[in-house]
Amino acid sequence: LAATSILREKLPNLKIRFVNVVNLMKLPPKSEHPNGLSQNAFDSLFTKDKPILFAFHGYPHLVEKLVYRRSNRNLKVKGYVEEGTISTAFDMTVMNKLDRFNLVIDACNIIMSQDNNVDNKSKWSAAYVKQEMDQMLVKHSAYINEFGVDMPEIEGWKWSVN
Repeated sequence: LAATSILREKLPNLKIRFVNVVNLMKLPPKSEHPNGLSQNAFDSLFTKDKPILFAFHGYPHLVEKLVYRRSNRNLKVKGYVEEGTISTAFDMTVMNKLDRFNLVIDACNIIMSQDNNVDNKSKWSAAYVKQEMDQMLVKHSAYINEFGVDMPEIEGWKWSVN
């Protein structure tokens, strides 16, 4: 949610859809699992051709295997890569590149690589947003090394519908 919030604030012309997958067994086709979604239902949530950035707090290959037979092949799954040590929960997501800043960077890379789906203003803005997120990662690293806790803007973050 935090990455979506940042993208909506920094790139207001960009169309973003946030889908919260609670039951992973909805991802494969109904023919492969009784809880699976039909192709039409899956496409209505994830589209047939738009880029999908799937943040999963587990091994990414699991999601890739579950959506293997789906029509949208424009999927990037971010997940647990066994990085990190004893730290804060947020710092562990940073080490695994699953935090809001790295997810925004990934989204910006996708935006900048799009030929037809994104306007030029959004592509240029994405380059600046990416730089800003890189700076936030540097700031986070310095802060956690000095104080041993997450930055106040991380600990105090709340979802805003604006």
